Amino acid sequence: MKLSAPLAFLFLLVSISTIQAEEPLRPNIIFILADDLGYGELGCYGQKLIQTPRLDRMANEGMGFTNFYAGSTVCAPSRCVLMTGLHMGHVHVRGNAGGPDMTRQSLRDEDFTVAEALKQANYATALCGKWGLGDDAPGGRKGLPRRQGFDHFFGYLNQVHAHNYYPEFLWRNEEKVPLRNVVHENDRSYGGFRGGWATKKLDYSHDLFVDDAMAFIQVQAKQEAKPFFLYLSLTIPHANNEGTRGTGNGQEVPDFGIYADKDWKDQDKGQAAMITRMDADVGRILDLLDRLQIAKDTVVMFSSDNGPHNEGGHTVDLFDPNGPLQGMKRDLYEGGVRVPMIVRWPGTIAPGQVSDHIGYFGDLMATCCELSGVEAKEGLDSISFVPTLTGHAAKQRTHEYLYWEFYERGGKRAVRAGKWKGVNNAWPGGKLELYDLSTDVGEAHDVAGEHPDVVKKLEGYMDAAHVPHPGWNASGK
Repeated sequence: MKLSAPLAFLFLLVSISTIQAEEPLRPNIIFILADDLGYGELGCYGQKLIQTPRLDRMANEGMGFTNFYAGSTVCAPSRCVLMTGLHMGHVHVRGNAGGPDMTRQSLRDEDFTVAEALKQANYATALCGKWGLGDDAPGGRKGLPRRQGFDHFFGYLNQVHAHNYYPEFLWRNEEKVPLRNVVHENDRSYGGFRGGWATKKLDYSHDLFVDDAMAFIQVQAKQEAKPFFLYLSLTIPHANNEGTRGTGNGQEVPDFGIYADKDWKDQDKGQAAMITRMDADVGRILDLLDRLQIAKDTVVMFSSDNGPHNEGGHTVDLFDPNGPLQGMKRDLYEGGVRVPMIVRWPGTIAPGQVSDHIGYFGDLMATCCELSGVEAKEGLDSISFVPTLTGHAAKQRTHEYLYWEFYERGGKRAVRAGKWKGVNNAWPGGKLELYDLSTDVGEAHDVAGEHPDVVKKLEGYMDAAHVPHPGWNASGK
């Protein structure tokens, strides 16, 4: 059928609009990850004592998620989920591993990362900070960032080395960069696998990471035709447990800042000062985007790798770091895995948005693929939350369930499906605890006895999600 001239013109306009709507947005993407920051340690999530004005402002300028989850309850597996778009039942790295044997804690060549996906869309990619998924280890280099899609890397390879904020060296790509710090001789013999005790402290690693990240942004801003992906993986506020020797304070920070005169012990001043320092540096990055006039072309995400720690000597109850949630790091209750998630994208995300969408780290893969126009690989445990970010929540797909398993301190696993949360703290075997998060976000009342059908359903999800791995034993060994 031949269209009349007016109808043909209208058809052309509709066709062009459809094509334009389907074109990828291709923004710059910055993902900023804190280390061991609790759900309740930011002002916008209810914190009363620690000041976080820039992250609070970021939430006011963008979107805060109330039901967002880390990939795991400790760092290495959580970061593996973030990078690969696979949940804990499917990833290769399923736990932290100390010492020089990095076999279980290193990504393999066949593990496909977010950075590799974005390279397919011609993104420049950089990682500044803590990697934790590979090392220049005895027996061969494994899982190095530039083998996993990053053009540029500056930071820690081994997650135990990252315990020290004043290390003797950092890595730039595959080369050691000596710093002015001096590490105790007994720690130097570990070849960097141990966090270390710095006897001379001059170069604070966090500051170096932020400076490197800002330099990367400035260089990439000149490449107008090429978007970038920056993964800024901070170590704040993780404790340096090795660094407590001689001082008793594992909350390493150059100064206590606005908390110096507080009637708190030094560990508490350190914890607060670390978070406020990080907050100010996030503000520096956002201000840089504004100055470079690329803020509207850049989606910035901020989150934490797991729940809050109770290490380093600070008084946990003083700051109430998990807010209304039960549990902390190494727990599979909400406090161990539910984390802050703030997204800023001026001109796309309307200010002051709050989303109750249930998402998790694994969704970064599908989200970045949709943003960049790359087709996501099959077999992922990843759902893009771009519809939520762009104001189309009605079109947002949701997970049937989210799944976690944990191998330290005996096996544990957990699942969330809608309002229901199941936790098994004695896996294999054990009984499932059941909580209705719609009325009991603190997981104070186990209602498993009242809902045997729900228990059975959640146990079925758990069994379906877990694929055995030869390197990780479900008994916790």
